[in-house]
Amino acid sequence: MPPTRAELEAAKDLVIEDVLGPGLEVLFCGINPGLYSAATGHHFARPGNRFWPALHRSGFTPRLLSPAEQDLLPSFGLGITNVVPRATAQAAELSAEEFRQGGVRLARLVAEVRPRVLAVAGVTAYRTAFGRPKAAIGPQEERVGEAPVWVLPNPSGLNAHWTLERIAGELRRLRESLGRPPL
Repeated sequence: MPPTRAELEAAKDLVIEDVLGPGLEVLFCGINPGLYSAATGHHFARPGNRFWPALHRSGFTPRLLSPAEQDLLPSFGLGITNVVPRATAQAAELSAEEFRQGGVRLARLVAEVRPRVLAVAGVTAYRTAFGRPKAAIGPQEERVGEAPVWVLPNPSGLNAHWTLERIAGELRRLRESLGRPPL
């Protein structure tokens, strides 16, 4: 059952737990949780978000996972975090300073968890958090700690000029760059 309007309003500023595990190949990083995700406690949970379908179509998972199955990700060498951990109705509610602080937090997390690659889903968030105004979708020259960075399109349904197939294609490029066969 979807969250009620009251549950969505109560989710403002909540934080969702990171999905982490040992030996992560890819740590996916969203911009920040939306209210729907915060109300459910699951990353990329809003209906219409293309993260989970794109992850499956790209070959990272053997089947389409639901947001409620996010805890299965570490068994596939995958994890999820956010640049800014607090939930908002829109990413536009976040300040540039929050993004910069999120970049510092993310660098600490990457140093601790040591994923093979950090994949940031949102080019504008990456640009702001790490002071890289010319960053584009795809692999970056810069690293966060020891981890190479791959910037992915934001999978939100609001990012309409990126279709599900194009998002899945970028995820597939990332998977193939790691030498991972499709699951």
